[in-house]
Amino acid sequence: MNMTTKQFVILMVICTFLCWGGWLLVLAFINPETTGIIGFALFYLSLFFALIGTLALLGYLCRWLFTRRYSKSDEVTISFRQAIFFALVVAIALFLQGNRFLTWLNAIILVALVTMVEFVFVSFKKS
Repeated sequence: MNMTTKQFVILMVICTFLCWGGWLLVLAFINPETTGIIGFALFYLSLFFALIGTLALLGYLCRWLFTRRYSKSDEVTISFRQAIFFALVVAIALFLQGNRFLTWLNAIILVALVTMVEFVFVSFKKS
């Protein structure tokens, strides 16, 4: 059974709202000064998944409004992949900053690594 684009968007909106709700619950009920590794993992994971949903929806919306070069399924795939990469960059950067390890060099290396991975995906798609 294949999912239509409309079903995907509706499901992504619902899941994204749930993820943002989970992140807000983590913010409200977990004290960062007394929590252990599980509290921080919940914070970063809930933020990561909420960002994926938000960025995937925004990416698909922008592609749908401004460029229609690919099929709808390809647009969804590209948007979702790039949302994962961008959310990963944000979550890792926040983690590094939270531990006072984020520097310009680390940020540039992180963005360069994710960019190279994206180039690999794009080059395999074209071949």
